[in-house]
Amino acid sequence: MVKQTKKNTNQTLALAFALFSGLVFGFGLILAGMANPAKVLAFLDLAGQWDPSLGLVMGGAIAVGIIGFKLASRRSKSILGLPINLPTSRTIDNRLILGSLLFGIGWGLVGICPAPAFVLLGTGSIKGIVFLLAMLVGMAIFEVFDTKNK
Repeated sequence: MVKQTKKNTNQTLALAFALFSGLVFGFGLILAGMANPAKVLAFLDLAGQWDPSLGLVMGGAIAVGIIGFKLASRRSKSILGLPINLPTSRTIDNRLILGSLLFGIGWGLVGICPAPAFVLLGTGSIKGIVFLLAMLVGMAIFEVFDTKNK
């Protein structure tokens, strides 16, 4: 009984940390301007009035991510005792390439990717709502085709 209670407490703490991390991440996206599609499109417009500031944000995020993944890869459990499940595949296949292309095309067309779309949803942005709906439809279509390939 005590072991089960400790497990539930750890899972509750993990959810609380996940919520807090998500809020900090969302605030960071807003602060950096990554939830602003016009700023993102200005970053992607190398031939126009290019705004390189998001490159610094991405560079900082990559540096923090590398450190975090390096530390996590040395452990099998989190500080709360929950398992750490890191990706293990290093395969670059057609599925990964096609998915990356579709992501990049979508990001370049509208200046929104999934995380900022949730931030935009929270602000009531019509663009964010339409993007999330289109993303969900795309995910559903993928599931239909992926099921047929198995």
